[in-house]
Amino acid sequence: SSDQEPLVEVVRDTCGRHDTFGLACTARYYEDLGYPGHVNCSDNMNKDLAQYGIRPRGGWPAINFFFNTMLDDTNAIGMDDPWSRPGDYVLLQAQTDLVCISTACPCDVDPANGWNPTDIQVRTYGAENEFGRSMGYRKSAEADLEETKQTGFHECFARHTRDFVEYAGYWLPNQMSNHGAIAEYWACREKAAIMDLSPLRKYEVTGPDAEKLMQHCVTRNMKKLAVGQLVYTAMCYEHGGMIDDGTVFRLGETNFRWIGGNDDSGLWLKEQARKLGLNAWVRSSTDQLHNIAIQGPLSRDILKEVFYTAPTVPTIEELGMFRFAVARLGDVQGKAVVLGRAGYSGELGYEVFCHPRDAVEVFDAIWKVGEPMGLTPFGLAALDMVRIEAGLIFAGSEFDDQTDPWEAGIGFTVPLKSKEDDFIGRSALEERKAHPHRQLVGLELEGGIVASPGDCVRIGKAQVGEVTSAMKSPILGKNIALARVSVSHAELGTELEIGQLDGLQKRLKARVVRYPHFDPTKERVKSNYDQPLVPAE
Repeated sequence: SSDQEPLVEVVRDTCGRHDTFGLACTARYYEDLGYPGHVNCSDNMNKDLAQYGIRPRGGWPAINFFFNTMLDDTNAIGMDDPWSRPGDYVLLQAQTDLVCISTACPCDVDPANGWNPTDIQVRTYGAENEFGRSMGYRKSAEADLEETKQTGFHECFARHTRDFVEYAGYWLPNQMSNHGAIAEYWACREKAAIMDLSPLRKYEVTGPDAEKLMQHCVTRNMKKLAVGQLVYTAMCYEHGGMIDDGTVFRLGETNFRWIGGNDDSGLWLKEQARKLGLNAWVRSSTDQLHNIAIQGPLSRDILKEVFYTAPTVPTIEELGMFRFAVARLGDVQGKAVVLGRAGYSGELGYEVFCHPRDAVEVFDAIWKVGEPMGLTPFGLAALDMVRIEAGLIFAGSEFDDQTDPWEAGIGFTVPLKSKEDDFIGRSALEERKAHPHRQLVGLELEGGIVASPGDCVRIGKAQVGEVTSAMKSPILGKNIALARVSVSHAELGTELEIGQLDGLQKRLKARVVRYPHFDPTKERVKSNYDQPLVPAE
């Protein structure tokens, strides 16, 4: 409203991309294009509002749902074909009494309607109607629309917060009501934290040619991956750009599990299996395996009191880094989980995978033991903090399909010497390694201003890179950042500047430092895991 009060709240949105808050189309817009008298939304609104004694306007403020219009630097409106598709809708909940006027934009002289104006249906519902919240999600551009889902652990985290955000088609907690990101962060660093990572994409790769398919599609050497072991790796296109990063679990000689951040990687595995004619079956198990991570110095002490492992597999105390085991809740008759020694926090930690139907029981058992020890529920805001400190990369920030693993800071996942077999992107990666252009570095900033992802990194007037992630580190008491810069300016100690505003008028002094900024030798992750094995009685 004119008093800056919200008028509506978005409850559902199947499109997710709309235009800038600007004006509904006006008579003058069409007149200036040479179409005097063209029907337009502002005049339509004037006509309907006249009965309420509201004086007409040359243009009414509007959010044009489903359109792809934008404002340039001079506030002139431009447009392109809309993002929306037939059947898309937005459901709004009124926050006050409103006068509703429907006017489907009649624009037929530019791309606003995709050159094909169609009817728009408007419906109103009474206050007694209830609708679940949802944001539209598609696994690929061609896939059917899916509504936002709740993970199997949603109910458990909803006890602690109502602050949920959409993440890759699921609702995930952002911050806990009685904690907040800083308190959650310190719980992870000092005691233990529990977080929901169920939206991670899981794909089962099975069959006689499963190893051959994985060996062809990921950068790590699958022939060296033992049963019961997991490994972090990259997956690349032919030109060396990354599709995704993720972990591969080897459950058997012909059984692999790929866990990544997006569906593109799983669909890529399916595509390559078909293309090569391999006898390997790739299927999604995301909806059958939901997972939480328990991270922090006390994570082992908590989980060893919760889970039972058979005598033939490691106990929780014995489980080494990047190993996993099938465990059961309580005893041999308990609910089954897959428990892996890995994490995304820079701390000693574990991931627990279970069927969604068992999620609440698994969570409650861990919470019962962990709460007295300081176990704290953990949201996405705090997760971003610990992963930046630990130098762990995130899709869309440190890497995309134009970034190779070395530029993303995970060149260690590409063993070009020890992996003799060919794999997708190998020749391009060999060339990129021999002639690198960019490198991921750590930055330490002077002053109290936190950089923003996308800020340019400069020496003088020349841009030599950009910030990928940044934060104020609670434990270090410094402003830090990850940045991708030219290799000519990546040496430790190099003095750089981060540009804001237009990149030139405002500068933040920075210096290239060793990263990870926190625990660079990863001693906290190792955390005394080399326990002597004791024969089972």
